[in-house]
Amino acid sequence: MSENTFINYFKNSFLPILSIVITIFAIWYIFTVYLNSSKQIDAYERKKIDWEFSDLVRDTMSQKKPLLPAPHQIVSEMWKTIFMIKVTSKKSLIFHSYVTLSSTLLGFAIGTILGIILAVSIVENKAMDASLMPWIIASQTIPILAIAPMIIIILNAFGLSGLLPKALISTYLSFFPIAVGMVKGLRSPEISYLDLMHTYNSSRLNVFWKLRLPSSVPYLFASMKVAIAISLVGAIVGELPTGAVAGLGARLLTGSYFGLTIQIWSALVMAAILAGTLIFILNFISRITLKRMGVQE
Repeated sequence: MSENTFINYFKNSFLPILSIVITIFAIWYIFTVYLNSSKQIDAYERKKIDWEFSDLVRDTMSQKKPLLPAPHQIVSEMWKTIFMIKVTSKKSLIFHSYVTLSSTLLGFAIGTILGIILAVSIVENKAMDASLMPWIIASQTIPILAIAPMIIIILNAFGLSGLLPKALISTYLSFFPIAVGMVKGLRSPEISYLDLMHTYNSSRLNVFWKLRLPSSVPYLFASMKVAIAISLVGAIVGELPTGAVAGLGARLLTGSYFGLTIQIWSALVMAAILAGTLIFILNFISRITLKRMGVQE
């Protein structure tokens, strides 16, 4: 890469992103001081300590239970719970991430299979299209926080607990974008291509395998990127009504019980990193697959 090319890349790609990141962190630090200042001033007054603004800024960013943790406090907490603690320990953020990731991937896998089956049924059968599609859309109008406890209770009554109930909540959220995206993809071939297949007297099965299914692959991957992120949300939500002792949802619960805001934020940041990583992996697989298919992105 030449020097001019590198400079242009820095100006056009890296510099705007860096500017936004710096701005976000600057605003974050300002709000950290603002939101935590009243508590810190009260502490000064109780202990009758003379203070200056520099003392206030320093102390608002080092509170054990701040209203809004500073970014460096979250980074420090994540470093300690990721690298300074054994992975098998229940205090390890890696351990809790693994628990949540397990239910996320299982729910995503079930949701993907279910979404594809529903989409194929809707496209290939007019009766299914008329009857299923409205119910699929209506299912997403029910708040997940309302039905998550019911799913947990009903499955526990059948002796099912642990990973599967949380995975089914992820499935409930993830199958919808898969189904809608696949329906769109399966119906995406142009009429002229369909007419050409009919001209050659192709069967519905041949039309599906050689035209509809390949055309739906880009739509499928786009839907999967949405679904994997929603699956993670579903797994975390599924941990909340169960009083779970493991998982990122459990970290959020214990943090809220004891006012450990730094722990809460570290779990949220870890969930965001986990979602970003999963989407990145799917995007990588998508690029390879579409490239092998000869699809131009």
